[in-house]
Amino acid sequence: MRAVPLAELLLTFGAAIVIGEGVKLVWGLGPLSATIPSVLDGPLFSLFGAEFPRYRAFMMASAIVMLGALYLVLRVSKTGLIVRAALTHRSTVETLGHDVPRVFTAVFAVGTALAALAGVIGAPLAVVEPGMVDVIEPIVFVVVVIGGIGSLSGALVASLLIGCAQTFAVGSSMSAGGIAASFGVTLVTQPAPVLPYLLLVAMLALRAARLVRRARI
Repeated sequence: MRAVPLAELLLTFGAAIVIGEGVKLVWGLGPLSATIPSVLDGPLFSLFGAEFPRYRAFMMASAIVMLGALYLVLRVSKTGLIVRAALTHRSTVETLGHDVPRVFTAVFAVGTALAALAGVIGAPLAVVEPGMVDVIEPIVFVVVVIGGIGSLSGALVASLLIGCAQTFAVGSSMSAGGIAASFGVTLVTQPAPVLPYLLLVAMLALRAARLVRRARI
């Protein structure tokens, strides 16, 4: 019997809750520290008085290497061809003798391994604690929706767009309270945490408008 996507989704969320509670039982509720290796500690270069850390350069290089390797696997290798074909022509791929459920399981395993690697690399610059997923997960969801599901280039562009927007909001003197005050509304919220979700709403609104136009045609 083939499992429906809803059952797989519920199983994933259930497993995530069980794993999260297991982490709390083993390591406790307090945050854990992750130190930066000495070879990557310190500034890489200085620009206009601002120092760029070596570890951030290492993180950027690692992300580019991971993205490039994933792109090559999906676009050049035979395995990538099977994966892409299974997404759109599942019955044809099964007719050729490939076990599609096993292919999807392998893809999920590779994705999980990449997420774990990203977590290990980013741990020194984040607070490692059981609730850290509540901070990272919404941003990842926004990146996937804006970039498009299954699009590597879209995910790259969306992540850069959100990162630059948040950095600009943090570095500028502009605040949501100041903007709202010009309209006679009092707010104390900073714009940086809200910007990704504003971009998400704008993207969903544009897609909805596009669907409405196509339906009218």
